[in-house]
Amino acid sequence: MQARPVNVESREGTLFSCGNIALDLGGREILRDINLHVDVGEVLGIIGPNGAGKTSLFEVLSGRLRPKAGAVTYKGKEVTALPLFERSRLGIGRTYQTPVVPEELTVAETFKAARQAYRPYLTKFDAEYGAELVGLRVDDDTPTVQLDTLDRRKLLLACLLMRRPSLLLMDEPAAGLINAEVDEIDYLLRLLSKEMNIAVVIVEHRIELLETIADRVMVMDAGEVISEGQVADVLSDPRVHAAYFENATE
Repeated sequence: MQARPVNVESREGTLFSCGNIALDLGGREILRDINLHVDVGEVLGIIGPNGAGKTSLFEVLSGRLRPKAGAVTYKGKEVTALPLFERSRLGIGRTYQTPVVPEELTVAETFKAARQAYRPYLTKFDAEYGAELVGLRVDDDTPTVQLDTLDRRKLLLACLLMRRPSLLLMDEPAAGLINAEVDEIDYLLRLLSKEMNIAVVIVEHRIELLETIADRVMVMDAGEVISEGQVADVLSDPRVHAAYFENATE
């Protein structure tokens, strides 16, 4: 059988893209023919019901999983074979749904570990820059185990931002937050994308957040994309209502 050509978007301004991504795990098809692109400073939202394949797609995009087929491209170069840590060094940052912090460390010690994770080593001023950017206002000697969910998210994000990434893959950054805290995430994402030109791909179930920050939305169901476009258009798509809103369990 002749190999299918990889449909990686090549557009002026495109920072990150993937084409024809397929993934099998344990003999089961998880992702099928996934294509996406995100431009510099753009926010791409991804929604879908449980089991749609959203997190698995992030595993492929971040380099934790190698796809069965397809390609991932960053800044015009294919990075499909690169593992997570090498993609991180190139400027691809990722956050997770659960903000797991090193609970045996203080805030200052966590920043130090992040600053010295790989060369070039960063300074305390870089950590201060990251903390100020996300609005993390806690004492340096505070044990991370004492931080609430929002401050844990801010700490982890600050550790990424002090490396000046070009792309952030964010898995449900509003999970576990109250409305006032979601407003802070909203403001921060606007700052990162529109003022710092960081591209953001965000998996999120808080539709009200995506309605305010996302430039485009992609909807997944059963391992494939069923709709993509402007937020209002996608949310009115009958296929999206059938697959997500009418059967959502979140």
